[in-house]
Amino acid sequence: MNESYQDLSSFELPSGFRGRNPFVVQLWWLIQSTLFGCSPQFMYRWRVFLLNVFGADIGKNVLIRPSARITYPWKTSIGDNSWIGDNVTIYSLSDITIGADVVISQRSYICAATHDYSKTSFDMICKKVTIEDQVWLATDVFVAPGINIGRGAVIGARSSVFKDVPPGTMSVGNPSIVVRSR
Repeated sequence: MNESYQDLSSFELPSGFRGRNPFVVQLWWLIQSTLFGCSPQFMYRWRVFLLNVFGADIGKNVLIRPSARITYPWKTSIGDNSWIGDNVTIYSLSDITIGADVVISQRSYICAATHDYSKTSFDMICKKVTIEDQVWLATDVFVAPGINIGRGAVIGARSSVFKDVPPGTMSVGNPSIVVRSR
């Protein structure tokens, strides 16, 4: 049996997928690796400034650690007083909206895209992720494309979120399940 599951030579990014021209994308990746990533920890305003210059919508008093990585700032929104921890990845191939007073703890991964494994061309599937106000993602949480995490929800350490999470609940596990109200 010689069935073809995927043929990556047929893969193509949709036109305008990145949302900016290739020069701006490469410039952001260079800035992120240097001026952003090498900045001292206390320089939160500097990192917010850099993100805003590249089209992010970042609120007041936002704390983003220098080791955080944001793929496309122009597809990222973060509300007032939110914290983005060390080694967090905001994989914003589609829009990612993070509300106010949100804590995203170290090593968490917010993912707004995947591939269509049912097509041999392995097409991109982009789905917006929304994390509402007053949410806490504990350490090393994975949030899948298209997910909405409701206001005030808590996601326990090392959980993987593949379904929407209702407001004011606590979820744990892989896949995460609601275990109680907050």
